[in-house]
Amino acid sequence: MIRTLTALAPALLLAACASELPRDLPRAAPEHALAPQPGGPLADIEARLQARLGPEESGFELLNSNTEGLRWRLALIDSAEHSLDLQYYVWWGDETGALLMKRIILAADRGVKVRILVDDLTTMLANATEPRLRDAAAAVVDAHPNIEVRLFNPWRSRSFGGRLLDTVMNFERANQRMHNKLMIADNRAAVIGGRNLGNEYMGLSPAFNFRDLDTIGIGPVARQSSEVFDRFWNSRLVASAGAIGVEVTPEELQKGYQAINRRLAGNPLLSEFRIEPQTWRDLLDALAAGMAGGRSRVFTDNPVDDGVEHLMPQAIRGLLEKAENEVIITNAYIIPNGKVVDWIGGEVKRGVRYRVLTNSLASHDVPAVNSHYRIWRDNLLRAGVELYETRSDAATKVRLADTPPVEGEFMGLHVKAVVVDRWYVFIGSMNFDPRSWRINSEMGVIVESPALAEKLAAVMEVDMRPENAWRLELGEPGKYGEEDEVLWIAGDTTLRHQPTRSTWQLVQDFLFAFFPRSLY
Repeated sequence: MIRTLTALAPALLLAACASELPRDLPRAAPEHALAPQPGGPLADIEARLQARLGPEESGFELLNSNTEGLRWRLALIDSAEHSLDLQYYVWWGDETGALLMKRIILAADRGVKVRILVDDLTTMLANATEPRLRDAAAAVVDAHPNIEVRLFNPWRSRSFGGRLLDTVMNFERANQRMHNKLMIADNRAAVIGGRNLGNEYMGLSPAFNFRDLDTIGIGPVARQSSEVFDRFWNSRLVASAGAIGVEVTPEELQKGYQAINRRLAGNPLLSEFRIEPQTWRDLLDALAAGMAGGRSRVFTDNPVDDGVEHLMPQAIRGLLEKAENEVIITNAYIIPNGKVVDWIGGEVKRGVRYRVLTNSLASHDVPAVNSHYRIWRDNLLRAGVELYETRSDAATKVRLADTPPVEGEFMGLHVKAVVVDRWYVFIGSMNFDPRSWRINSEMGVIVESPALAEKLAAVMEVDMRPENAWRLELGEPGKYGEEDEVLWIAGDTTLRHQPTRSTWQLVQDFLFAFFPRSLY
């Protein structure tokens, strides 16, 4: 599938010669988030929340459906009057990416200062056949006087073949990616969670859509998020889009904007959303009235000169160690090890109930992860974990994953969330696999809020119902050291083999088991 960073690339006809970045990246000028300014709808909402919750708490609401995920991002962009900061792993140039970029450009036109930080993987995957168009897209957006674009860990070679060679020769550096997902408006409101910016994350892909989750927070959590953003924005692993060697003119910026408008005009996939900006006062008022209050802390891995200092595993362990009665985990990609399974088993023995929902092979978009997770299913069950796997045909698909009028062929799980003792909540980008724990940078927010915890626990329990997930149980004991038999149960249906959508999935599941688990 051909993708571009912003949907601007089709409008650009630049030379396809390769360019090179210096091995020591040129440092962009340090910048910091604009302090909250008086005035505007987000300032008004925060003042109301502060009067209700006090100065130390933020208001939180779950963005439980993909429709809400896109709508609230549009709402914050349209409502921003001073600043917008966006940090994302991928930003596709499809309908979702184009609609968000249109609204961001219009916000910049009215004077909003915009900073965009994306992982260079976005440009790597955007268009393998025309490498200069990928970089040109970033450069065109960066050319707007009120928008600055920076790339995390950019490949030194900007040609497609050069990037492949750079990856082979410098694999450890090239393999280090920024998996964070964050948007901040006016330093007063933030969206944190699992969604990237692309159709499958917002319910607009006819092929498949993710079951995903974010939280919108208003108050001190925004300033905590800005500290995370600034840490990456000013790191030595980041280069300005202006340093990639593509020069564009104001005329090309205008042509790119016109290309976005042509793509969006009358697009049937976007019938649930207005193409032009709108006023969101009524929706913001209703949001503020129903938000759960809570004290928060935004955690992230720390970018350092030669890579990433991994702090997120410690944050997650600290959260789980607080449990006295119950832990509920929904996580898309889980690859445990013996030490983790033994620790959880010890927690279960001391009375902590563990319920875990992850992908089945049928719902997986990354069969390689399933190849290394499946060998631990019986161990997790023997340790006392109540284990569930998402159904690709879940009943919640139409309501939460698909955005009308789109109906994806199947649903995959992409949520990363934890509830501890109906008191603490984690929502973020962190998968429970080796890549998230030891390679990628990750982030997330931990909130102390019984009200938010009850809301999230209810959502997670719905996702574990038989119409939405398989409940796993142990069947016949394994013989001669083999794995125990695992059963998949949903209502009156019991499967003795893992659910799958195709034979090809089974082939992939078998083949990827021979690859190192540390890659995933």
